[in-house]
Amino acid sequence: MAGNFYQYARRGSLLPATTVTATATAFAVSIAFIANDANDGKDYGRHRYYGVGGGGSFSSSVIVGGSTRPHPPPPPRWYRVASSHRPHATTLCEAPRPYQPSDPAEPVVVPVAGADADGGVKGRMGGGMWGEEEMDGSFHGLFPRRQLWRPALEYPLWDYNWDGRQPPPPIPRADGGEDSGQMAEVQQRERFIRREGITRHIILIRHGQYDETSKDDSRRLLTPLGRKQAELTGQRLGRLIRGVNEQFGPCRVRVIRVSDLARAKETADIIYESMDLKNNYDGGIVSRAEPDPLLNEGRPCHHIPGGIARSSVVERTDEQHPRIEEAFRKYFYRAELPNMSSKGGDYDDGVDTPEGGLRAHPQHEFEVIVCHANVIRYFFCRALQLPPEAWLRLCTFNCSLTYFTIRPTGTVSCRMLGDIGHLPHELCTFSMHSGFNW
Repeated sequence: MAGNFYQYARRGSLLPATTVTATATAFAVSIAFIANDANDGKDYGRHRYYGVGGGGSFSSSVIVGGSTRPHPPPPPRWYRVASSHRPHATTLCEAPRPYQPSDPAEPVVVPVAGADADGGVKGRMGGGMWGEEEMDGSFHGLFPRRQLWRPALEYPLWDYNWDGRQPPPPIPRADGGEDSGQMAEVQQRERFIRREGITRHIILIRHGQYDETSKDDSRRLLTPLGRKQAELTGQRLGRLIRGVNEQFGPCRVRVIRVSDLARAKETADIIYESMDLKNNYDGGIVSRAEPDPLLNEGRPCHHIPGGIARSSVVERTDEQHPRIEEAFRKYFYRAELPNMSSKGGDYDDGVDTPEGGLRAHPQHEFEVIVCHANVIRYFFCRALQLPPEAWLRLCTFNCSLTYFTIRPTGTVSCRMLGDIGHLPHELCTFSMHSGFNW
C-alpha cells in the first residue's frame, strides 16, 4: 500500500512502534474528529483547527514485526475518543458527511478498540488526536498553536473524502491480499461516476464598493460606483445563463445566495434585476435564497505572513472561524452520486426548452453566492486544500468572480479567481482603493 509514513510513537501510547500509512486514494476510509471544548463552551471546538478539516481520509496499515497488516475499516458514523486537553474526558466523534441541519441529536456510540475501562482512549487515532504538548504554546510566537489548521493529510496530498461523500472502500481481505473482483468493481463504479455524475459549479461574487464611514450595517450601502459594478456583474451572469450558441450554451443556475449584510444584499438585488431573464431559458427557476448569516464577513483564521496576534484577534478568531468554516461545509460538496442501477444518459430536468432555444447541459449545475472578500479567500484555500493561513495573500476586487467546479469524483478546481473582466478600468476597486496604484 503506497503512501507517506508517519511515526506515532510517544510515551504512554498503546502502539509505541506503530506506523500509520496515510494515502489519498479514491478508496480512503474517513474519520473526522469533532471535539466539544468544555473550556470555552463552543460546540465547534478545537477540531476546526486541530481536526481533519473537511473530513479525514486515510487508509492505514500497521507494521508489526516486519510484516504489514491492513487495518479493517472502522465502524461508520460515530466513535468515542479522549479529548487531548481533558485526558480523562471522552467525546463523540463523527465521520464526515454533508451539511445537514436536521442531524439527530442522540447519536449511537460505537466503542473503539483500545479504550480504557472508563471509556477514554490512550494515544492517537488516525492523526486526528494531538497531544497536550502540541496543543499548548504558540505557533512560532505568532498565535496559539491550537488555532493552527491541521490538514487531514500531509500537504500536498489530496483528501478525496473532504466532504464525507466518497463511496465506502471495499472490505479488505483477512490475509491482506488484493481481491481482483473487488478492484474491478471499484474501477467500474469510478468510471460510472465520472461519466454519469453531476458537476457542481459555484460562483462566488464579492459585493460592490460601499460606504465604509459608518459602523451601522444598515447605512453601509453601495456607492454609485458600487451599484454600477453590480449592474455590470448581473449583465455578465445573464449572458452566462442564457448562453450564446451550441458551443457556448446556457448554464443552469439554480439559486442565488447572499450573506445577511446590507452591502451584499443590495449587490444581490441589483445583480438579479440586471440579469434580464424574462422569456429566456431557466428564467423561471433561478431562485433566491434567504440571506444566510453564516456567509457574513469575519476573520476566518490567522494569516501568514503576519505579526503577533493580539488577544482581541485571538478571541475574534475563536468566535468567527467556526461560523465561516460551517458556511464552507454547508455549500461546498459534490453532488449526490448517480445510481448505478438506473439507466444512464436519460435526463429529464422538468424544464421545457423554448422553441428554437438552447438547452443547458443536464450534468452541470450552477449556484451563485454573493458574499465578502475574507470569506471568499478562505473558501478558496479550503476548497483547494491549501493552508487556510494563506488567505490574506489573495486579493478579490469588488464584484469580482471566483469560480469553482466540484466534480462528482470529489476533485475541485478553480476556473477564475477575482475575475473582473466585465468591469472597465474606471470601475475597478478594492474597497475604497481605486485602480491598481495602492
